[in-house]
Amino acid sequence: MTPHATAHTKRLVLCADDFAVHGQASLGIARLAAMGRLSATSVMVLSPRWGQDVALLRELRGRIDVGLHLDWTSDFARRAGHGMSLGMAMLRGAVVGFDKKAARAVIERQLDAFEAQWKAPPDHVDGHQHVQQFSGIREALVQALSSRYRGAAPYLRISRAAPGQADLKSRIISGMGANALEMIAARAGLTGAVALSGIHDFEGDGKRYARCMEGWLQTSPAGSIIMCHPAQGLEPQDTIGAARLREFDYLAGPTFPAALEKAHVTLARFNDTGGSGGQRSGPLESPV
Repeated sequence: MTPHATAHTKRLVLCADDFAVHGQASLGIARLAAMGRLSATSVMVLSPRWGQDVALLRELRGRIDVGLHLDWTSDFARRAGHGMSLGMAMLRGAVVGFDKKAARAVIERQLDAFEAQWKAPPDHVDGHQHVQQFSGIREALVQALSSRYRGAAPYLRISRAAPGQADLKSRIISGMGANALEMIAARAGLTGAVALSGIHDFEGDGKRYARCMEGWLQTSPAGSIIMCHPAQGLEPQDTIGAARLREFDYLAGPTFPAALEKAHVTLARFNDTGGSGGQRSGPLESPV
């Protein structure tokens, strides 16, 4: 996907989270993907925009991984009836765990919503604010994917920082269940990416983000996912809107390809990194 790739380059997935969170994010993600500056995106299917914004992705089918951004903590999730604040979700996950039966039903509904518009299973599943690995949710997710997709299940994001990238925020994220999700997924024969990069505080200017990205590209092992959250314009009420715009400007600009070349990195879909998850962007033969 990256121009001038050679056999000696390191292959990484660059995934834009939050497709359909609002129009500026969807437009920006689709634009970056068309430029070859992304290799995956994750969709917030509870957003009312999903039904219309999916059209932006259809012409990119087969060029990038398109997956489900499992959601328990956004305003969309609250309006759907199962959502809660991140703090409450973390507390429940850490103390008692989510009810697995109820979590399974929520997961199935979001998979249904994804497939209703995309007409294919997701290539991967991850989680808004990393809820995919919270206790109760992770077990229900592995069960749902194993049952629903059998031998061609989507790959999973394991939200654990790459070696040398761990800070307080990434350690907290990992501590909410990265190892446990990886273990139960492996037992079920599901594939997960080796590490997650792109964890930051959404502060600073464009130069700071550029330095962060250069570090992630240099230190992420092959097969890792780097997450990003770009949008091509500001949207009212988006608490990280300025950071989204900074990310878009960097990824769309000339500095990013130079950073890829310097780090000897090729952006690729997960299967092309050497992973063994399913790339399932082809149409469904019949409704699930």
